[in-house]
Amino acid sequence: MSTQWPTVANMRRRLFVSSIAAGMLAERASADGRSAAALANAAITANDEARRAAISALIARGPETAAALIDLMLYFPDEGDMIAAALRRFSGRTTGTDWHGWMLWLEEHPSHRSFDGYDAFKIRLLSEIDPNFLDFTAADAPRTIRFEEIVWGGVLKDGIPALVSPQFIAAREADWLWDGELVFGVEIDGDVRAYPHRIMDWHEMANDTVGGVPVALAYCTLCGSGVLYETRIAGRDTPFEFGSSGLLYRSNKLMYDRQTHSLWNHFTARPVVGPLVGAGIELKTRPVAVARWMDWKKRHPDTRVLSLDTGYRRDYTPGRPYGTYFATPGLMFPTLTTDDRLAPKDIVYVIRSADGLRAWPMRIFNGGRVLNDTIGSRPIILIGDGRSETIRAYDRRDLRFVAAFDGSAAGPLALHDEAGTRWHVGEAELRADDGRRLPRLAGHNAFWFAFARFVGEAGSLYREPR
Repeated sequence: MSTQWPTVANMRRRLFVSSIAAGMLAERASADGRSAAALANAAITANDEARRAAISALIARGPETAAALIDLMLYFPDEGDMIAAALRRFSGRTTGTDWHGWMLWLEEHPSHRSFDGYDAFKIRLLSEIDPNFLDFTAADAPRTIRFEEIVWGGVLKDGIPALVSPQFIAAREADWLWDGELVFGVEIDGDVRAYPHRIMDWHEMANDTVGGVPVALAYCTLCGSGVLYETRIAGRDTPFEFGSSGLLYRSNKLMYDRQTHSLWNHFTARPVVGPLVGAGIELKTRPVAVARWMDWKKRHPDTRVLSLDTGYRRDYTPGRPYGTYFATPGLMFPTLTTDDRLAPKDIVYVIRSADGLRAWPMRIFNGGRVLNDTIGSRPIILIGDGRSETIRAYDRRDLRFVAAFDGSAAGPLALHDEAGTRWHVGEAELRADDGRRLPRLAGHNAFWFAFARFVGEAGSLYREPR
C-alpha cells in the first residue's frame, strides 16, 4: 500500500477533477429534490459551488448519509468542517475532521445502515480513481463485508505488482543479501526457497510452484503477515493466481483471484466480495518461516533465492518502502485496536488449524526457546528465537521436549525429549535418532492487531503460567 498517505487526498482530488463530465453540473444545481444516492453522486464534482450544494442537501437527509459523508471528507478535505459538523449531530461524537476517527466510528457501529444506492455510489467513487476497480465491486456482488469499510490503499489495481513464476538464483549468487536481513523461508518436498523481505515488500504476492505444489506467498505489509497458501482447490481445473486489488478492509490487504475477480481477505484466506462468496472456499496454509538470511543459508546451503530480476524497476534497498512503518507503533490505515493485551504492532506467531486458533507473543522466544504447549486439545512444540522473528511449530504427540541454544536462530544446539532421545529440527518435520517423525504445523508471523481483529474471540493468546 502507499507510503505517501498524507498526500493522497490531494492526489485523489486531482483524479476526480480530471474525470468529471461538465454536462452533469447543470443537473446538480437543482439537487434538493433528488435521492440521497443522486446527491452523493452529485457531490463528486470539480465545481466547488455545486459540490457544496449537493453535500448540504445530502446532510439534510439525516444519519443514513453518514458513511457517504465520511467518504467525501477524505476525497474533498475542503468540505471537512461542514461534514464534521453534520457527523457530530448524527453521532454525538466530536471527532472533527479526522477521517481515521470517523472510519473507526463506522467500524464500531456495524448496525449503521446507509441509504439505498450507497454501494453504487461507493463503486463510482472508487472507479473515478481507477476504472479497473469496477472488476471487483458490482453493486449486486455477494459480499460478507460492508462496502462502507472498504477503502483505497493509495495504489491502482495491480499497482503493487504480483510476481508470477518468478526467477530464482543460487545462494552463492545472492551476494547482495546481507546476513541479518529477513527472508521468508519455504521448503516443500526438498525444494528450498528464500523470498527476501526487501523484494516482497514491493510485490506482496508471489505466485509460485514449490516442490510441485502451486502456492501463493501472500504478504500483507500493513499487518506484518506473510502466509503461504496452497492455490489448488478441489473441483477447480487450475490453481488460483492472485494479485493485489489496491483496496483494503480494516488495514488488511484485499487480494483478488484473476479467474473470477473475487476479493479475498488476506488474513482469513476466504473470499469476501464477488462470485466465490458462499462457495465454502478457504485456502489451505503451508509452513513458512521468517528467518535471518545467515540462519536460513546455514540450515539450507542449497537454497534458491528470489532474484532481483523481477521484471520491474524498484529500489530493492532493505527498508523500502515500509521501513518507517515497521519501525513506528502507529497504523497507516484505520481499524479498531481495542484488545490491549499486546500493542497493536507487537509481532505474534499464529497457528490456524482445525484444532483451534492461537497466537504466541514473539518476545517470549527472545534468546531461543522451546515451548511445550497445546492448541485446543492437540499437544504441540514451538521452537524459535524472537529476536530474529523465527518460530517453527510441530505436533509433539504425548512427548515433552527440552533444548539448548547458542543464541542463533538457525536452531537449537540439541533437542531432546524427556526420555533423552535426540531429535533433529527440519522444515517439514522433527526426526528422532530412532526414526520417529513428528509433522510440522503451518504457522506464520503477524501483527497483534490483525490477529485480534480478524480472529477475535475465536482465538486465544498464550500467557506465561504464573
